[in-house]
Parts: sequence; structure tokens; C-alpha cells
Amino acid sequence: MSLVVSHLKKSYGKKVVVEDLSFTMERPGVYALLGTNGAGKTTSIRMMLNMLSRDGGEVLWNGKPLDTATCNVGYLAEERGLYPKYELMDQLLYFAALRGVKGAEAERRIRDWARRLEVEEYLYPNAPKPNHEAALMGQKRRTPALGGVKKQKPLKADQFSKGNQQKIQLIAALISDPELLILDEPLSGLDPVNTDLFKSIIREEIDRGKYLIMSSHQMATVEEFCTDITILDRSKTVLQGHLNDIKKSRGRVNLSLKTEQDITGYLTALGVELLSRKENEYRLRVSGEQQANELLSALIAGGVTIVTFDLREPSLHEIFVETVGRDDNETA
Repeated sequence: MSLVVSHLKKSYGKKVVVEDLSFTMERPGVYALLGTNGAGKTTSIRMMLNMLSRDGGEVLWNGKPLDTATCNVGYLAEERGLYPKYELMDQLLYFAALRGVKGAEAERRIRDWARRLEVEEYLYPNAPKPNHEAALMGQKRRTPALGGVKKQKPLKADQFSKGNQQKIQLIAALISDPELLILDEPLSGLDPVNTDLFKSIIREEIDRGKYLIMSSHQMATVEEFCTDITILDRSKTVLQGHLNDIKKSRGRVNLSLKTEQDITGYLTALGVELLSRKENEYRLRVSGEQQANELLSALIAGGVTIVTFDLREPSLHEIFVETVGRDDNETA
């Protein structure tokens, strides 16, 4: 299988929103679409899914035009979209039916994902707690007298926190066991615990050989998962390729250094660029390994105590900032 996105274009009047976007996924993994707010990421995703008309270009899945009616696609939108006044279970069953998963199988999958995403108590508010939970609370299991317990009404979306709504929508995206999974800002607004939970599920989907497209402002998270990237800036593709190749092409020029003494004099003497400093912890940019070794030799000769000396390739965050010319949080 493969995904081919070829020459996508979109304009609104004279404003160009996406200008000639092309990329290919020839094997399972994670492809990242990156860019500042308004760069064209979400518009590109919507054109890929035929949710938005294109001014040009095509999207092929396994050699044929991608059609969500025939291709098993899961989509977690950036703008979350549950119906606020309808019961969550009814919505999940409806979304499952739209993807061809019905009846007992839909119910089984929903329960499995509810357990995995820790939202069982919301989707099944009247289900008895397992005996081990009562034991942990030091309570005995009791059968309530008839009429002694008021049955809880199923919850609706507007009774949920943002994080739990996001979990429900991830269930909707995964319910059909999609071959192609598109995640637009999947970790936005999640606390650290739920961020790790979502990450573990993304890893599982990767291990199962799925094709994933991810759009995110969280560069460290994207770097954790992605193999290939496209960076968009003001509708145009400004950088594209395999992330490891992009890093190698920039060389090992980022140096993290911690000492027990002030070394600013050494940096000035050798012309090393100081990016930031916190007490005696330094973020530096060197011209290459030779300049880094010269600095190391000078520090050793001067009797400076070196705690850490880490010469590395640039991070995705650093590549992004260098490419678009500003921090990715500036327009947030």
C-alpha cells in the first residue's frame, strides 16, 4: 500500500492557502505535516479527505483516488466535533455504523477502547464496579435494596472535560481499525498523564503497521514518532524529506555544555556562538566538530571542570525555527 499526495492547491480568492503540496508514503509509519498556525496543514488534510474541494492535485491510496467511502480512514480533527446534547454512546455507535461496524461488534470495540482510554465510568455509568476496586477501598460489596440506588443518566458531550471529549473522539477515529489514521493536533490540551496514554496508543498503531499522518505544534512529540516530514510556511513547502537525513545534512553543531566555572572568556576567544546560558549551563552553536574539539581542549588545558559535554545534531524544534525564521509558538 502507499499514499501519494500530488500537487494539492487551494485558494480563497487571491489568497493562496496551499501551494503545490506533494509527498509520498511508501511504507507504514508516521508522516508529519508541520507549520505555523495558518500555514495550510489542516486545509491540506481536509482536501486529502475530500472534505474540502481542491483547486488542483490528487490523492491516491494504493494507486486509486482516496475515497473515504471505500478506504478505511480514521480522522481525529483539530476542531473537536462531538454533538453536545446527544448521549456519547449513541454518537459512538453512530460513528461506528458510518464506518461499517455495527451491532455487537461495535459495542465490543467501544467497550475495549473505553477500558483502554479509561472512560468506562462515563460511557457505562450504571455498571457495577469490579470487586477488586471495592476491596481496594476497604468496602464490602453490597447488593442495594430495590429502589435504593438512583440510576444515573448517560452522559452527554457537554458534561465532559475537554480531555475526556478528546478520548471519545479518538475512539471514534479508531473504531473501524483504520489502515490510514490522520491525527490533527492529537495531544493539544491533554495533561501529562493522558498525553502519555495517547502516545502509547500511537505507538501501538505504528507497531501494527498502520499509516499515520500527524500534524502538531509539539515538535518533541513529532520527533518521537515521525520518519518523514514536510514543513509548510505561508502555504508553501519550505522543507521536506527524511528527518534523519535532514539532521545529518546540518551536521553536529549544537553543543550543550555544563561546567563548574564561568567559561565565557573561552567562548569569546574561540568565536563560539552562545545561544543561551543558565548559570554555568550553556547552549552553544559551533561550526563543526573541529571547533567543538578546540573548545574542549582549551577547557581541559585551563583546568575547567566539565560536567557535561554533548555535541549533537539539531532537534526538530531547532530545525523548524531555523526554517520558518521564528518560533513555532509565536502565532499560537
